[in-house]
Amino acid sequence: MNRPAEGIPGDAEKDRRTGLTIGQVARAAGVGVETVRFYERKGLIEQPEKPMFGRRSYPPETVARIRFIRRAKELGFTLKEIAELLELRMDPGKSCAEVRARALAKTADIDRKIETLGRMRRALADLASACRGRGPTIDCPILEAMEEGEEHE
Repeated sequence: MNRPAEGIPGDAEKDRRTGLTIGQVARAAGVGVETVRFYERKGLIEQPEKPMFGRRSYPPETVARIRFIRRAKELGFTLKEIAELLELRMDPGKSCAEVRARALAKTADIDRKIETLGRMRRALADLASACRGRGPTIDCPILEAMEEGEEHE
C-alpha cells in the first residue's frame, strides 16, 4: 500500500519523503502527543532518530499503527497483548488461528468480568435496599456490612 494513512495533512508525496512531525501523527491518529510518546516508551511504536537539526520525522505508517493500538484497546486488549498482536501481524509465518485464539481468550476474559460485575451490582443493590436512607451513618447497614465483610449476593 503506497498511500499515506487517511487523515494525514499535507501533500502525500512530500509526506512520504519528509515524514510527519509528532503533532501531525497525533492529530491524524486522533490521540495526543503524550500518547504517541507513551506508546514509544512502551515499545509499541518506534521513535525515529533525532536529526542533528530539526525534528524527528515519523513515517506515515505510524498513524495506522496507533489507530490499530487504539482499536485493540477499545476491544479490551492490554498493552502487552497489543504488542503481541502487533508482532503476530508483522510475522508472515504466523496464522490467523493464533489471532483468533487470542480474541477468543479475550472474549472469555470479558465474560468473566461481566459475571463479576453482575455479582457486585446485585450485592450493592441488596445493600442499598436494606438501607432506609435516614439516620446517622453509625447505624447505616451498608457501612456495617462493609465493615463486617458480609457477602450480599
